[in-house]
Amino acid sequence: MEIYKDLSKPVIKEFENLLNSQLSKVKIVEGELVSGSVTKITEKFIFLFIEGLKSEPILDINEIKSLNLLDKIKVGSKLEVLLEKIEDKDGAVIVSLTKAQKLKGWKELEKAYESNETIMGKITSKCKGGVIVEHIDTGSLMFCPGSQISDKPIKDITHLMNQPQKFSLIKLDKIRGNACVSRKQVIASNKKVDKAKIIEKFKVGDKIKDAVVKGYSSFGCFFDVNNGELDVLVHLQEISYSRVGHPDEIFNIGEKHDLLVISVDKEKLQVGCSIKQLSPDPFNHIDNYELNKKYKAKVVKITDYGCFCELEPGLTSLLHSSELSWSKKATSAKKLFKIGDEIDCIITEIDKEKRRVAISYRLTQENPYEKLGKEFPVGSSIEGKISSINEYAIYIKFDKFEIESFLHSNDLSYTGNPEEELKKYKKGDQLKVKILEIKKDDQKVRVGLKQMQKDPIEWFNGKKVNDVITVKVISSSGKGLVVKPEGCDLDFLIKKSQIAINAADARPSRYVGGERIDAAISEIDLNKRKVSLSIKLLEEQQNKEAVSKFSSPLSGKNLPFSSLSDKLEENKKKK
Repeated sequence: MEIYKDLSKPVIKEFENLLNSQLSKVKIVEGELVSGSVTKITEKFIFLFIEGLKSEPILDINEIKSLNLLDKIKVGSKLEVLLEKIEDKDGAVIVSLTKAQKLKGWKELEKAYESNETIMGKITSKCKGGVIVEHIDTGSLMFCPGSQISDKPIKDITHLMNQPQKFSLIKLDKIRGNACVSRKQVIASNKKVDKAKIIEKFKVGDKIKDAVVKGYSSFGCFFDVNNGELDVLVHLQEISYSRVGHPDEIFNIGEKHDLLVISVDKEKLQVGCSIKQLSPDPFNHIDNYELNKKYKAKVVKITDYGCFCELEPGLTSLLHSSELSWSKKATSAKKLFKIGDEIDCIITEIDKEKRRVAISYRLTQENPYEKLGKEFPVGSSIEGKISSINEYAIYIKFDKFEIESFLHSNDLSYTGNPEEELKKYKKGDQLKVKILEIKKDDQKVRVGLKQMQKDPIEWFNGKKVNDVITVKVISSSGKGLVVKPEGCDLDFLIKKSQIAINAADARPSRYVGGERIDAAISEIDLNKRKVSLSIKLLEEQQNKEAVSKFSSPLSGKNLPFSSLSDKLEENKKKK
């Protein structure tokens, strides 16, 4: 082998120039698209010739099938592929047709995005938060959020699936290779052109017939005009001459109403309308209405908290649920009325400054508490059914009057423990009770069950303080003795301090229960049902009586100095 050391020879220079000129014709760069021709097709691979590469790259036949290009490729066909590596560790050239397709598609998307042009695509599937859109020209997959599918809420998009339609590119992320598109923007841009032409038809003072309630907001109500041709807003203050908190107090979705055009904004493409200006202001003649007088009103809206009634067109008033019935339980307007009903009402308030009229339905009916007082005055007995029970009372309902009365546990029995007495009753039981109190203004009725029986305290009728009675010891405790007078059903507590005069004898433990003892009445007030007993008082009375009966006039003469006063008197006389 001959080795050329002298590179200045003409032959060497000629070879160098030839080599440089040949390599400069084709520039091969990794990560770029290169064009090659198909030289051979086998069952598993397709071979390519790419000028400038030292070996032929190959493509997997499955990659070609996934792109649906197998029928279109034959020997000699030109393919544009992405050159991933000129040479891997095994010396092979790595190319990809799939990535080349994506890269070409991405470049087209970038071009459309920069020029703000729409692209053609079709929705192929649903995904979380939106749908997947395929770019028809390149097959690139893009994401369309659910909020960008249409300018109106759509529950079913079946009719949009796999249909070629225009989309607007709203975001491109080249690093992640993500593209976000919008169908809504295309629809809105088309409508904007059409909407400008539509708005030119309207002018202030025009009357729109049969506009349909489309939706609500906190500031007004939206109406659909001419079957979707235009959406208009009626501001909250233009709905009614009466005060309106929210449009749903007055309107129902789908209702039809006439509107008056009060503003047209051609720049913002908006039309403002009014309902109240279609009729004269009813507050101009509000003086025609009087307080506490009965009027006819038409039910125009039913809510959870009452209903809205129209005294005349444009003059709407809220009939609150608290003014539907005398019953304290919440009464539903849905059960009493339906839209369009004409009902009687009483005007309870007229506020000209706030433009508010308050009405009542229950005032047109007789007050059941007054009716109860007439038929069953205080002291009368009446029968009712237990409607509910809580930890301290029973509520009894009188169906005839639709009134619930209050029966406190202390009024169940004269003798039993209130908590234990409550356990004897259950919801639905019939009870005959005595009416103790009727408060018409407060809508309250108090009844008692024990008042239907004879009061055991009457056993003390005719008795007074210091009278002696015989009692039976029931039990003893640190507080004293629990005793029951013979012939009486009531128990009384003799306090520890009232058991004996001598403190050493005032021990409740001296008694085990069952003993019969005497005690004196130390306090009695039958009106307050209060009686106090004392053994100590009885002992004091007995001691006093014993001293008065058995004490001698000479008693105490044997004490020292007992005769001193007598001797002093004698000495005075002698002097």
